[in-house]
Amino acid sequence: MEARRVIQPLLLAGKEYVGVMRLHSEVPEKRLRGIFGEFEGRVYQKPPLRSSVKRVVRIRTIYHLDFLEMEGRNVLFRVACQAGTYIRKLCHDIGEALGCGAHMKELRRVRAGPLTEDKDSVTLHEIVYFNSRWKERGDEEALRSFIIPMERALELTPKIYIRDSAVDAICHGANLTAPGAVYFESGIKRDDQVAIMTLKGEAVALAKALVSSEDMLKLDKGFLAKTIRVLMPRGVYPRMWRSQ
Repeated sequence: MEARRVIQPLLLAGKEYVGVMRLHSEVPEKRLRGIFGEFEGRVYQKPPLRSSVKRVVRIRTIYHLDFLEMEGRNVLFRVACQAGTYIRKLCHDIGEALGCGAHMKELRRVRAGPLTEDKDSVTLHEIVYFNSRWKERGDEEALRSFIIPMERALELTPKIYIRDSAVDAICHGANLTAPGAVYFESGIKRDDQVAIMTLKGEAVALAKALVSSEDMLKLDKGFLAKTIRVLMPRGVYPRMWRSQ
């Protein structure tokens, strides 16, 4: 149940897609490749009419846009982008730049943050099979063959590692103070979402950094992060704090 709480970092993480774009008229491959290069980097997008967000222009980053192959007017491409990028709109804008028009015909997400299609995905048939093995034989290894530890989803999230004595307090919703932290990753900025971890690498909570990692080095007291979502059940680590 706790693993559902790590969905938020995945929603905010970069994505990668493989798709098919349908051109509305013939375009030379060389020209198409040139246009693809122009759409890498920062792009301005206005969400389409049918969207769940307010239709205002926003900036998104296209990390790379790769031409894979072309058959007639169908173009196979791969794109890595910032969360919240509309690939349907990207295809439309490429068509506008070409002057012929285009639309997205097919799309498949192959990566969300650290999770990839080739390494981390399983079919529904595999889930049914391994689940039946577990029920019939009590084979826990069958479950482990497709259940991924929730820490895997946090691989790209900046982390703060805390003392064992601070774990249960965080599990009760307390904010992290300087004495409770042992070490942390560099590059953390104020207001960044961070993962609070045990020294064994277990996820304790998601939090908002109240200071940067540079300032954390200077503090021996005060708050480092505000707990926003507890991931570990209470009582896993012994209680070593007193309620007021």
